[in-house]
Amino acid sequence: MRRAVITGLGFITSIGNDRAEVTHSLRTLQHGFAPVEFLGNPRLPVRVLGTLKGFATESTNWRDWTWPGRYAFPGETLRSLAPHGLYALCACEQALADARLAAGELGDGQTGLFCASAGSPFLLHHYLGQMYEARGERGNPLGVVSCISGTLNFNLAAYFHIRGAVCGFVSACASSSHALGYALDEIRLGRHRRMIVVGAEETHAESMLPFAAMRALSVNPDPATASRPFDRRRDGFVGTGGAVALIVEEAELAAGRGAPVYAELAGWGQASDGYNVAISHPEGAGLIEAMRRTLRDAQVAPGDIEYVNAHATSTPIGDRSEALALHAVFSAAGARPKISSTKALTGHGLSMAGALEAAICALTVREGFVPGCAHLEEPDPVCEGLDLPRQTLAQPVGTVLNNSSGFGGSNVCHVLRRLA
Repeated sequence: MRRAVITGLGFITSIGNDRAEVTHSLRTLQHGFAPVEFLGNPRLPVRVLGTLKGFATESTNWRDWTWPGRYAFPGETLRSLAPHGLYALCACEQALADARLAAGELGDGQTGLFCASAGSPFLLHHYLGQMYEARGERGNPLGVVSCISGTLNFNLAAYFHIRGAVCGFVSACASSSHALGYALDEIRLGRHRRMIVVGAEETHAESMLPFAAMRALSVNPDPATASRPFDRRRDGFVGTGGAVALIVEEAELAAGRGAPVYAELAGWGQASDGYNVAISHPEGAGLIEAMRRTLRDAQVAPGDIEYVNAHATSTPIGDRSEALALHAVFSAAGARPKISSTKALTGHGLSMAGALEAAICALTVREGFVPGCAHLEEPDPVCEGLDLPRQTLAQPVGTVLNNSSGFGGSNVCHVLRRLA
């Protein structure tokens, strides 16, 4: 089968708006959290958010938005975007420049686009309110394409003139991991030579607060300790948004044009828990199988994995389930990779989390470091025997595993490794 490599990355995240800023935050364990008051209500217990810097998208009117001056987009493009569509455009432009690609090269029919987002509940709420107020007699003609769950596919494909496959993925917090896995398949099977994978989400109350009703969000008001995966005192995740874009290319194509390579995307796998609509299997059954399938697909053994970027969101049940799954796959095989969850720094980006953490894994392979377990003070006893470094380690990393899990028990994993 054809081999696939990652040649470009773009970041709009709570810990930085480009590769250099994100790398610095990972190396120094600088988080991206800040106090927040949702809906002007000081009584709400959720008070911390992974915030985006340099963007102001609180208005439902794109004309009121502000963003970093390095980006310029025509009004015709912006009028059909949701806020996370703006973030995605910025991330894509970064990734294309990083991969040394011009936008005009994307309409070759051999380049596809796979996206993941939950749409824009923020704009959907606004447009439905307008509809009710007008009793259905008028509305924004671009309201549908700007807010439903396929909005990234529609807008990015049109903007970049993509003529290959265009598709959106919806599997909750595993969505962009599915997008990346199926992008790998497209290249392996020779259907496409290049794929753009994008995950993006918003930080508005409409995207974040519904998780408070599930008691999934941290109510810790301290930004320095609210997100602490694997810690005994964790109490929920801290939400975040933004966008991440990855350029994935056939290795031969990348080599032929002298493109920079972060890592080979060596394999992926998936499996479902078949257990609960929202809660992970208590022993991590689906994740165990997803990791094993991924290792088989990449033709590596547990002992070959040097670093695992865990899905661990800082929820009591989810982190415990993943720790048990890691024991089953690695400890039982006598393997002891370094493990951390970078959500301790970024927060949980929901459907964009898998793409963000795959991009972070690509950085670790190319730059040679292992992100530490930020905010981990007292590991949960279930983690005993797992190697959870407290500080970022400067060391070569050859082969890494990235884990993602979503509602309904969707578990997706990737293996990335240094290109031989």
